[in-house]
Amino acid sequence: MDFSTAQPKPAPALCGVVSADGKIAYPPGVKEITDKITTDEMIKRLKMVVKTFMDMDQDSEDEKQQYLPLALHLASEFFLRNPNKDVRLLVACCLADIFRIYAPEAPYTSHDKLKDIFLFITRQLKGLEDTKSPQFNRYFYLLENLAWVKSYNICFELEDCNEIFIQLFRTLFSVINNSHNKKVQMHMLDLMSSIIMEGDGVTQELLDSILINLIPAHKNLNKQSFDLAKVLLKRTVQTIEACIANFFNQVLVLGRSSVSDLSEHVFDLIQELFAIDPHLLLSVMPQLEFKLKSNDGEERLAVVRLLAKLFGSKDSDLATQNRPLWQCFLGRFNDIHVPVRLESVKFASHCLMNHPDLAKDLTEYLKVRSHDPEEAIRHDVIVTIITAAKRDLALVNDQLLGFVRERTLDKRWRVRKEAMMGLAQLYKKYCLHGEAGKEAAEKVSWIKDKLLHIYYQNSIDDKLLVEKIFAQYLVPHNLETEERMKCLYYLYASLDPNAVKALNEMWKCQNMLRSHVRELLDLHKQPTSEANCSAMFGKLMTIAKNLPDPGKAQDFVKKFNQVLGDDEKLRSQLELLISPTCSCKQADVCVVSKLYFYICSSSFAYSNLHFIKAFFT
Repeated sequence: MDFSTAQPKPAPALCGVVSADGKIAYPPGVKEITDKITTDEMIKRLKMVVKTFMDMDQDSEDEKQQYLPLALHLASEFFLRNPNKDVRLLVACCLADIFRIYAPEAPYTSHDKLKDIFLFITRQLKGLEDTKSPQFNRYFYLLENLAWVKSYNICFELEDCNEIFIQLFRTLFSVINNSHNKKVQMHMLDLMSSIIMEGDGVTQELLDSILINLIPAHKNLNKQSFDLAKVLLKRTVQTIEACIANFFNQVLVLGRSSVSDLSEHVFDLIQELFAIDPHLLLSVMPQLEFKLKSNDGEERLAVVRLLAKLFGSKDSDLATQNRPLWQCFLGRFNDIHVPVRLESVKFASHCLMNHPDLAKDLTEYLKVRSHDPEEAIRHDVIVTIITAAKRDLALVNDQLLGFVRERTLDKRWRVRKEAMMGLAQLYKKYCLHGEAGKEAAEKVSWIKDKLLHIYYQNSIDDKLLVEKIFAQYLVPHNLETEERMKCLYYLYASLDPNAVKALNEMWKCQNMLRSHVRELLDLHKQPTSEANCSAMFGKLMTIAKNLPDPGKAQDFVKKFNQVLGDDEKLRSQLELLISPTCSCKQADVCVVSKLYFYICSSSFAYSNLHFIKAFFT
């Protein structure tokens, strides 16, 4: 029997309970327990009393009547304020059994006394923390007894019962640790869930004592308390959902942040609660829709970040379950606030990977953002699509790939570069390596032509990037010679006419550059003269035109030429590199192992690293 519906009732009359000499009746063999005996003797006698109450059941009417004065005596200030923790533990065990034996009638009539008793018992539960303590089994017995009888439910009739419950919840969440077995957690859950489910409601302060364990800082500090709160919320979802909704309504809609110390963590809490059980937030989602339309850009940004996590998480079905909120969220792709649009675009990548069924909804919004006036947003649209495509080409449709294709002609170099490199990576993955079969290869077969067409652009940066892409992705230089030639053959045979012309033009330009470098090396072999210096200067200016930012490149090639004139070893490595007989492997060793790092060790390298990389790669 428990105290689920019990109310405190007056104790039975004490007639016939006290012995003839007016003293309290103790169990056989137990002498009087007073402040006149030593602590050790008191502990010894209390253990016998504990054993007596432990063996009693609710049907022992005679014993219940006999030991009622003792039960009242054990709730006196002498025991509740005793300085010895062993004494307090034994008394708490006795009191827990007394509540069990006398249920559903409380043996204590005073509300103040009941409050003191339960606060006292709660303090003793702190002993559960140390599982290696010799007394741990007694602490566990205390917890088990309280949970089984639902003793704390008797506090519902007390005016200030909330103080007791808050202290109990805080104590249990603070003592739970990884040394506890499942039985300890189970009894804690039984104790707390009965208070939540059988009471008239959960106050904000009591709710805070649960929710605080979900905040990242607390979660990382004590994972066991997080797990305990998680299971408790799942178990009590139908009862506690209304209390959670009221909390978020106060903070999100009414702006009353003072209602809780956790108000500043509302978005973290919503994310954690959604992961635990979406049903906990049934009434909260409309409040988020309200916040998405806030006039404050930073507030909208915070809500977008939160919803991006909720919609994008792998097991979430929020987009299908709450279409109005999903449509409202998609509207933020067109938000006037740049950070909000940027956050929306970043979300799309996770959404495409975790929820490919939503690709159709996202496509139109990404199309608009691919033409966004902000460079960073156009850049991130490309990153979003390419990231998803690299995970699985089936995640992106032809329209999405078409947006990336368009951006290869963007007015900004950073955007063009991201689009070109992204497409090159897809081509290598799905065409060269054939990682997803013939159908996937055909889907991206146009990439090779598109990339080579870019060689017709006037920008030297575009031309150099096409050369780099050709050597790393279209016909990778690190392949064995036979494989590389096969790769080149199939590529050349499948290119469209304009791409073939571009490829021929690229080889022609590269050959011309090698000729200029060869002629520069020949000039270094000749005696120094005014004509020689003039010819050398002309060659340097020609070479500079083939590097990024030709204006700054002129300074680089001049300094490089000085190093070249002073170092015969460097000249010999460069001659090997431009030789028609130099293989890819030899060029790799020459550039990476010798030439590049040799130059990087020189005095001018650090300020010219950008040009060094372009010159030799």
